[in-house]
Amino acid sequence: MQIHVELKKVPLFKGLNDSDIEALVGRLSIRRVPAGQEIVSKGNVGSSMFVVLEGSVRIFLPAAEEGEQPIVLKELSSGGFFGEMALLEREPRTASVETLSEVVLGELSREGFVDFLQSSSHAIMAMLGEMSGRLRATTRLLELPTARDINREADEKLTWGQRLADRVAQWNGSWSFIALLLGLTGLWCAINALEHIAFDPYPYQFFNLFLAILVALQGPLIMMSQNRQSVKERLHAETDYMVNLKNEIGIAQILREVTQLKEQLYLREMGEYRSRSEPPTEGWGD
Repeated sequence: MQIHVELKKVPLFKGLNDSDIEALVGRLSIRRVPAGQEIVSKGNVGSSMFVVLEGSVRIFLPAAEEGEQPIVLKELSSGGFFGEMALLEREPRTASVETLSEVVLGELSREGFVDFLQSSSHAIMAMLGEMSGRLRATTRLLELPTARDINREADEKLTWGQRLADRVAQWNGSWSFIALLLGLTGLWCAINALEHIAFDPYPYQFFNLFLAILVALQGPLIMMSQNRQSVKERLHAETDYMVNLKNEIGIAQILREVTQLKEQLYLREMGEYRSRSEPPTEGWGD
C-alpha cells in the first residue's frame, strides 16, 4: 500500500505538494481495525482525524431509543476522511463511525496537525481553503430546500435526439401505433393486389424490408428512453434519501431541544417550589 498515493486522493490534502505529503505521512499513525468495530463514538471529545487507506467505514447517528434504527449519514472507502473538526476544536463528536470491513486508517492527532501546519504556510492555506468549502457546502445543504422537481430539471436538459427517443417510445406503446401499423399493412396489401399498379406483390419483400428497418430503429430509441428513465429513478431515489435524512436530522434536533426545554422547566419549577417551601432566614428566632 502506497500511503502517499492514498493521501493524494483525500480532498482535504489535494492542494498539498509532494514535500507536504511526505511531511504529513511522517506524522500519521497507521491503525488496522477489524470489521464491525466502532472507531468514533458520538458525544466523545475527539483529538484526531482519520483517513481511510483501505476498506470502508460507515458514519451514522446512533438510535435515540432502543428498537430504533441508526441514521446512516455516509459510507466512506479508500480516500475518505472523517473527524477533521477535532483538529480545530475540542468539542464532542457529532456522529459515530464504525467499520464495514477490515480497514487500514491513518490517524493524525491535533498535535501532529499543528506541527505540520507550522512547518508549511502553503499547507495552511490549502487545507483551510478545503475545510471552508466543505462547511459552505454543508450550510447550503441545510439552508436550501432539499426537495427538487427531478422531472422538470431532466426535461430542461434534453437534447433534440433524446426528445425524439422519448416520443418514439411513448408512441410505440399506444393503440395509435398499432392501428396505424395495421392500417398501413392493409393498405399495402390492397394496393399490391391490383395487377396494374402493384409495385410489391406477394410476399411483399419491400414491406418486410420496411418493417425490419422500423424494428431495428425502434430498439435503440426505446433503450435510450428507458436508460434515461432509469437515471431519473436514481435521481428520485437520491432526492428522497436526502429529504428523509434532512427530516430525520431535523426531528432529532427538535427532540433534543424539547428534552432540554423540559429539563429547564423542571429545574425552574423545582427552584420556585423550594423558594416557597423554605422559611425566611431573616429575623428567624426573634
